[in-house]
Amino acid sequence: MLRAESGRGGLVELRVTRWKRYGQDRLYANLPNGTAVGWADVRTGDIMVLVAEYRDDVVAVLTRHLRNDSESVMPQGAPEAETRPMLPPLTSADDLSTNRPGETLRDLLNNSGVGLIERLVLQLLRRRTEWDSWRKGLAGEKRVGAELNRLARHGWRVLHSLPLADKVDVDHLLIGPGGVFSINTKHHHRRAVWVGDDSVKVDHGKPAPYARKSRAEAKRVTRVLEHYCGFPVPVEPVLVFVGVTDLKVVATQLSVRVYQERQVAALAPLSGVLTAEQVEQVYSVARHRQAWSQA
Repeated sequence: MLRAESGRGGLVELRVTRWKRYGQDRLYANLPNGTAVGWADVRTGDIMVLVAEYRDDVVAVLTRHLRNDSESVMPQGAPEAETRPMLPPLTSADDLSTNRPGETLRDLLNNSGVGLIERLVLQLLRRRTEWDSWRKGLAGEKRVGAELNRLARHGWRVLHSLPLADKVDVDHLLIGPGGVFSINTKHHHRRAVWVGDDSVKVDHGKPAPYARKSRAEAKRVTRVLEHYCGFPVPVEPVLVFVGVTDLKVVATQLSVRVYQERQVAALAPLSGVLTAEQVEQVYSVARHRQAWSQA
């Protein structure tokens, strides 16, 4: 990382990372939040400034790195050092930080083609549809999302509705000093929920694989984040139940955190897992849509 004098009279920190893919070999100058402000072609030495207000800083830091790169001569036959995979510069279309809680479900509802009159008829006939499940899920994710957004003042980063490759999504991702938490929301209005070591029952019904699926989701998130971050990123699975009348956790070896929606504030004081710099690096990867495209 290089700290350079900014043309605006202050100091700006630029992190230079190398990106080699699709036949390209580039050095990117990024702000601490992961936003690319310029890049240089390693082969030609050409420099492209992406944000005009950082022009002087970009040119200075990339010129220095290009010079250092050309002066370091690799012994003949020595293998090229392994480089960490890099994501392309973040664009507004790929920035998932703008997603609202329940964004995926909201899109499904908007594109379902079910009109207001048809919905009213189905409700009068008491016919359950996939639309009902989406609507209830959206209400739950909005409530949990609102609780998680309150943790921002404690140094946490929150993302919602992260789309994975197989048309599913991560409801919420919480990133902060206490680590990373993959959060799955379950809305069971006026129901009683029982949680065992590896199963969940709603109103004494059939066991649901909520815990197993939450663990699998957390492992997927870990693979993506560690692939691009280059350091261990422990991800804990979390189940949050919304609207329940009773939540009883009887598990003794449960590896998933379980809360009601207002209890997620218990995550706020956790610390000691990620540094402030690591939090921002994980967040810059997690907010990038292309990081999840094949997850």
